[in-house]
Amino acid sequence: SSLVTEPMPIPRIYLPVPLNPDTTVELDDRARRHVAQVLRKKAGDALILFNGEGGEYRATLIAMDRRRATVRVGAFHPVERESALTTCLALGISKGDRMDWALQKAVELGVSRIVPLYTERCVVRLDAMRERKKLAHWQAVVISACEQCGRNRVPELQAPTGFDSWLASALGTRLILDPEAGQPLADIATTQKRVSLCVGPEGGFSQEEITQARAAGFDAVQLGPRVLRTETAAVAALAAIQSRWGDL
Repeated sequence: SSLVTEPMPIPRIYLPVPLNPDTTVELDDRARRHVAQVLRKKAGDALILFNGEGGEYRATLIAMDRRRATVRVGAFHPVERESALTTCLALGISKGDRMDWALQKAVELGVSRIVPLYTERCVVRLDAMRERKKLAHWQAVVISACEQCGRNRVPELQAPTGFDSWLASALGTRLILDPEAGQPLADIATTQKRVSLCVGPEGGFSQEEITQARAAGFDAVQLGPRVLRTETAAVAALAAIQSRWGDL
């Protein structure tokens, strides 16, 4: 008997330029490197392009060398995969790949906006240059996650901000994770279609920060009896929120 193999999915590529059927465009350096070095695509191979404005385009790679990759844009498909629930994740900046993992999974779970937070117990402190580099790296993580999960709109990634200023700007149903809260997320009721979720760094929030958030109109909630790592807590909370009020 012969083995039947499933066809490989067509790679999705984010290209933030105007796209129109029956035109040619050049991939930017990030997309070109990904297509050539990671995917090892060649002229004639199919791609799907999206530019963050909604919908996606069938496309064909028509020429590529070390410096340029030219793509023929085909038919437009107005498909949308965004949640009707607007979610903002404010996440205490953590070390290493924990932040990357949390951002990637948040995108997969439909997050609308991400705000890296400086909090009292953050062990990561960035000067201006390192902050710019980190932000560019996190943006690449977000874009890659959109390409992988089928989203055609890229969530907004805000520059790192302080805890106080973010509290004042949060909208909708406002939640802060606290393992000592005593109130489960399941107890929260809302008819709003916007949720602001605040998750601490590795060491969690200080009691002063929890008190400050409550004074700003946040509900402190816990996710069960176990203490979750920062990246696990962000993903578990977003999944629960999307399950209750979103599209899971």
